[in-house]
Amino acid sequence: MSSISNVENLSPQTIRQVMKEMQSMVETPLEGIKIQINDADVTDIQALIEGPAGTPYAGGLFRVKLTLGKDFPQAPPKAFFITKIFHPNVAANGEICVNTLKKDWKPDLGIKHILLTIKCLLIVPNPESALNEEAGKLLLERYDDYSQRAKMMTEIHAQTAKSTDAKDDDEPSSKKHAVDKKLQDKKKEKLIKEKKRMLKRL
Repeated sequence: MSSISNVENLSPQTIRQVMKEMQSMVETPLEGIKIQINDADVTDIQALIEGPAGTPYAGGLFRVKLTLGKDFPQAPPKAFFITKIFHPNVAANGEICVNTLKKDWKPDLGIKHILLTIKCLLIVPNPESALNEEAGKLLLERYDDYSQRAKMMTEIHAQTAKSTDAKDDDEPSSKKHAVDKKLQDKKKEKLIKEKKRMLKRL
């Protein structure tokens, strides 16, 4: 049964190492990444990754799952987005394709490195190794369309992290938010144009 824990397949030394690393990420959180420990099964690792600013994923909160196989750390874990996302390197089933989890894997890289790599993938997708061909094609050929689609999926599926707006709720906020939104949209447009120029140069 797939729900059976994989703990008994890992060496006690590996389990200790994983638990130690997880604990250190809880005590000293990575920026924009919140680890969630499953005490019943350390091989089931989940984290919430904030969509990085200046990307179509900004404002979203994405749940990621790492599954450690019996050969970990000699073999890389599998990584999945549980939250639906429109991204060149994420398959329809959520599987993440990144070199760190394939040919560039080294046993000493660890969980922290994987989560940081996944966050970087949200900032700099790699259309060359696309699992979602449509997203990869749009990213290269029509960045605006790609950005719009990714942003729409983020708004629909990624529960948004709006806690930063809470401070301003004392004042009649609808006008303020409208102004803020216009400013944000202008900034995003500028970023998109810059990225487009960069992609053309590549």
